[in-house]
Amino acid sequence: MTAQLGRAFWDEMASLIVSRPIVIDQPQGSVHPRNPDLIYPLNYGYLEGTLAADGDGIDVWIGSQGKNALSGILCTYDTLERDAEIKLLLGCTQDDVQEIVNFMPDFIRLLYIPNPENKNENPRKVS
Repeated sequence: MTAQLGRAFWDEMASLIVSRPIVIDQPQGSVHPRNPDLIYPLNYGYLEGTLAADGDGIDVWIGSQGKNALSGILCTYDTLERDAEIKLLLGCTQDDVQEIVNFMPDFIRLLYIPNPENKNENPRKVS
């Protein structure tokens, strides 16, 4: 039953990605709006017409392989704001995931969950 629930979740996320436009509001190489020391390593944006815990759209990172496949989900917890949310990772390699992890400030706790369809990866805590 757990596998069925998990598969339904991944299927729903994949469906959401193809049904909503992706808005890139922080292109690769752009400066973070509140922290000029942070430079976005990859394209970052959100799914238009969705809602996340922070009141904005569901966040999306676009990796070096493009936005054609859901690579995994990054669960984040802000220890200062006590806020949790997910970020969908599209077309991300392991190197892309590591770049995203390195980009995050120290007060953010992370859990990366790869899409089980990516047979060469296992769920693991990355930081």
